[in-house]
Amino acid sequence: MSFLPSFLGSLSNFENYDATRHIGTVFSNKSVQLSELLSAPNSDQLIKDLAVLVSHRGVVFFKDQNIAIEQQKELATRLGELTGKPATSKLHRHPLTPDDAVLGENVTVISSALRLGEYDQGRASNGWHTDITFEPIPSDYAILKLHTLPPVGGDTLWASGYEAYDKLSKPYQKFLEGLTAEHEAEQFNRIIKLRGLTFPEAPRGAPENIGTVLKATHPVIRTNPVTGFKALYVNKTFTTRIVELEKEESDDVLNFLALHVSGSHDIQVRYRWEKNDVAIWDNRSTFHTATYDYEALRTGDRVVSLGEKPYFDANSKSRREALGLKK
Repeated sequence: MSFLPSFLGSLSNFENYDATRHIGTVFSNKSVQLSELLSAPNSDQLIKDLAVLVSHRGVVFFKDQNIAIEQQKELATRLGELTGKPATSKLHRHPLTPDDAVLGENVTVISSALRLGEYDQGRASNGWHTDITFEPIPSDYAILKLHTLPPVGGDTLWASGYEAYDKLSKPYQKFLEGLTAEHEAEQFNRIIKLRGLTFPEAPRGAPENIGTVLKATHPVIRTNPVTGFKALYVNKTFTTRIVELEKEESDDVLNFLALHVSGSHDIQVRYRWEKNDVAIWDNRSTFHTATYDYEALRTGDRVVSLGEKPYFDANSKSRREALGLKK
């Protein structure tokens, strides 16, 4: 029995368990199919409660799901809409998605066959990131379904941005709260040229996400509008500079925060995929990375929803403060 409050709402009747204390909840396929939630009589309430659960727990896993790709798109859209995202925020089109993509422009095929060598170099911890923070309007929720897996390996790890904030000392928290950081993805422009692709001319899911300069500035500490909790919002892959600091100062702070996330195993969950498992996570308050410890094909489909412009509310609370948990 968990000592933490429950955020299951109408999902409480479905068999589930918390994977770790701070992040990750798992539902069995015998308990619930996401495809059935979309057409249930109380569908809006179920999906809204699912969004709230994801925002509190960071990532939620569903075993052996039959959800089709169009249903995956619908679910990603409704998760954000039912929790109040702007009407102009739709599903994201990744810059690397080709115009003739079989599954449509709003689906990113996650495949080891498309992985470039630059992603395999160095420490595995270099891969920690939050999806598309280089966009002015980044992601709220993301849904990934893996359907082709290697015999062993290829796990994914997630880390809690809430706990990453809470583990910092109060003086360091206050230092970060007034800062903003630049996020960019110039590497995608290089990959577009390498693959012979054409850069999308239309907005990538929101009017603000347009143009070939993949760069945005966001608060270092972000408030999640669903939970009201503060979360660390810089990541190893896309965050390049803290605006208000000198370069050397910025490099030191970002290096420390990257190590803080990757080295804090108590704020992480590691998920071992099985065929047709689905993960849904809140990009506003989590980080994730894949483990490239396999050779066989690993493939899945990801849909990324766009949320609001990131902001920091000085009156918001940390997760531990709001839930009455010890530091």
